[in-house]
Amino acid sequence: MVPLPTYFSDFISSIRPSDEDLDEFRKAHKELRDRLCADETLSPIIVTTFLQGSYKRSTAVRPKAGKKGDVDVVVVTTIDHTTITPDEAIKMFVPFMEKHYKGKYELQGRSIGITLKYVALDLVITAAPSETEQDTFKSASFTEDATLEEPEFVERFTRDQPQWKLAALLIPDRDVKKWVPTHPLRQIEETQKKNARCGGFYLNVVKALKWLRQRFDEPEHPKGYPVEHLIWTCCPDGIASLAQGITETLEAIVRSYPQKPFLPDHGVPEHDVMKRVSDEDYALFYKKMRDVALLARTALNELERDKSAGMWWELFGDPFPKPKGGTGGDGGGPKTDGYTPRTKPSRIEGGGRFA
Repeated sequence: MVPLPTYFSDFISSIRPSDEDLDEFRKAHKELRDRLCADETLSPIIVTTFLQGSYKRSTAVRPKAGKKGDVDVVVVTTIDHTTITPDEAIKMFVPFMEKHYKGKYELQGRSIGITLKYVALDLVITAAPSETEQDTFKSASFTEDATLEEPEFVERFTRDQPQWKLAALLIPDRDVKKWVPTHPLRQIEETQKKNARCGGFYLNVVKALKWLRQRFDEPEHPKGYPVEHLIWTCCPDGIASLAQGITETLEAIVRSYPQKPFLPDHGVPEHDVMKRVSDEDYALFYKKMRDVALLARTALNELERDKSAGMWWELFGDPFPKPKGGTGGDGGGPKTDGYTPRTKPSRIEGGGRFA
């Protein structure tokens, strides 16, 4: 086994959002927050805003060419969900959108999407928490922009974790015409705990496998958080290297979930994270995961550094550094592709290849 820590460190550095991307993310969501807090109509009903999603959890990867990075902004309000319908709640924000984001926003099933030049914002409106919880939501632990990759935030988060034992928030679902529970704070909490149990490797396992998922031409789903939650479910605790975590997570998916699973969401166990994924899409996704799991295991077991690195490069593409000896091994073996023979090709099954 050759863990290749330097190769993987360079790979992760190349697929995480760039400093320029992060600056644009911060600028965009700060501007949105400031405008909300200054709005004469909306500010009286706003308790606070906080970030959620892959940016906050430090599991975001650099978007594919032509795509924008996503930032989710939760606005906690005093809206009474017993008297205000989901459609009415979202429409309360339309005048604000018309004023600041005219031609750039779209009312979605559970949020308002805002498309800017470099970033896509998702404004998630939530109904009133209990009055006893509102002060907690206003605390710095919630409102700061720090992420799980920042040690200072993790330290404060761990210290203040009892504060995070809050009830689920309610978000307006216009499609089903009712308020439904969500618990983004538990998603952050469970991600932090999982990363600790995995020796700090978990966040990068997620980034690596999200990048791998982006390389699939098809299917369209699952992607985003459903894939991340599947990784959370399958990544073993106590992993000793990123290469091991990637390989064993892929193998656990293949071993445990040949059929589309029911994956209960953190904090809202009745919610199936995979609900919107069709059986057909999952079957195609599974075939691809089965193929890449085989290649990852072969790469992990390969004892020659260049051959191992060459197979990881085949799996992840150019963001993964090519070995110094090239992708054909160290030159001492047969003049073939340089890889340990596999029982199945690395080409993705079910239509399409790596992009």
